Amino acid sequence: MLPTPKKYFVTAASAEGHSKLNAFDNALLKARIGNVNLLRVSSILPPNAEFDPDLMLPPGSLVPTAYGYITSDVPGETIAAAVGVGLSKDTFGVIMEFSGKCTKEEAEKAIENMLKEAFETRGMELVDMKIEAVEHKVEKVGCCLAAAPLWY
Repeated sequence: MLPTPKKYFVTAASAEGHSKLNAFDNALLKARIGNVNLLRVSSILPPNAEFDPDLMLPPGSLVPTAYGYITSDVPGETIAAAVGVGLSKDTFGVIMEFSGKCTKEEAEKAIENMLKEAFETRGMELVDMKIEAVEHKVEKVGCCLAAAPLWY
């Protein structure tokens, strides 16, 4: 069993690249998670995790991360990604990710609605949300990424 994460943050970034993978990698770098190894996790923030927006992750670390992303090679297309962490008063939280061909505002609204539904379904009170989103107009090959890394 893994220990409870001590810290987490939410981040979102967009970038261009010569390929979809390079655009994704460049977005990871802009989001401050490009030099770590992401372990994709689903949607639960463990209890007692502390929000630290300035958290710096050691290069090469294995970092459990909930993330969503979209890449596109359609010039002029608008893409967006968002991540949100919903917090309860004294129990675990819920993480939701979204990406699509839409605006930043639409992505943020989708996350807000998803978090509200997740808490309602669980019968929990939603006391706070931390949401990050990004939008990008594709030049050649673009990527939008939004993530919530957990640091143990």
